[in-house]
Amino acid sequence: MRQRITPKHFIKKNWLLVGILCCIFLAGIYPKLGSKEGPLKTEYSVKYGAVSLMFLISGFSLKTDSIFHTFQQYKLHLFIQIFTFILIPIYTQGFVRFITIFGINSWVLKGLVTVACMPPPVSSAVILTRAAQGNEIAAIFNSVFGSFLGIIFTPILLLFNLGSTTIVPLFGTVIQLTTTVLLPLVLGQLIKVFTQFRAHNIPLNTISQCALLFVIYTTFCDSFSVPETGLSALDVIFTILSVLILQITLIIISFKTSTLLKKVFGPADVIAILFCSTHKSLTLGIPILKIMFHGYSHLSQISLPLLIYHPTQIILGGLMVSQLKDWLHSQKTKRLPI
Repeated sequence: MRQRITPKHFIKKNWLLVGILCCIFLAGIYPKLGSKEGPLKTEYSVKYGAVSLMFLISGFSLKTDSIFHTFQQYKLHLFIQIFTFILIPIYTQGFVRFITIFGINSWVLKGLVTVACMPPPVSSAVILTRAAQGNEIAAIFNSVFGSFLGIIFTPILLLFNLGSTTIVPLFGTVIQLTTTVLLPLVLGQLIKVFTQFRAHNIPLNTISQCALLFVIYTTFCDSFSVPETGLSALDVIFTILSVLILQITLIIISFKTSTLLKKVFGPADVIAILFCSTHKSLTLGIPILKIMFHGYSHLSQISLPLLIYHPTQIILGGLMVSQLKDWLHSQKTKRLPI
């Protein structure tokens, strides 16, 4: 007899998804509060507050010996980076050529191609991997490594796919990744190794996910604060549908391909691959677009797919967390000796 799922049970099991939906609702009511240059000063509170806190907690939680083991999983790292910087741009070019027949704004199509060239983010993919009990260390390594690779490869990909290129601010990006990701991570590890901090009963995972919700809230505030794009309502609807279809198909391809390689990747690795290989960075993406298309009257149209892609990947990720945890446990059960 199937157990009846009560609203309380659903919220407890899917509280991250419920939190994301609440963030969207609150951001829609008053987006100015959490937008850039708003009262919450998100350029500091998010970048150096919430994001740094998430990676500090990751440093507390990670097992030191498993970090060294993950660094040796070169096949896993190679798969994620090839999927991110080679397979997605190739697939997106074919996808864009197909949807051209529906008469979508050509600048939006250019925006979809630019999204495909972007590196992975350094926050959402990691936290969602952790929430789904995937290989968190692999997610951290590939998110950070992918961001560094994006400094080199994203301009090259944009040149190859659009005939346009830009110089990514190398020094600023390295400083940002170091101060917001690497330093908190190393500090967390040092505190864990040399102190008894872990003896304290602190809900680190819940704090980390609350920090992620704050990042998500400010992301949607920025999205709702975007000025008029000059696109018709139909163009915007087509853009949202195109981004959704693109993301869902990429998720399916990533999941199916990595699960077929079950002799190479374990279930926890598959979860890390799923998020890291399909997510794209808004933090690096928007500055790149602003530099590359500076002065273009169509900048808002080109930016729209990325502005949609980023929050959509978080929503889809939130929807998948509970299912991925159940799938992971079922896979572990199958591998147990009878």
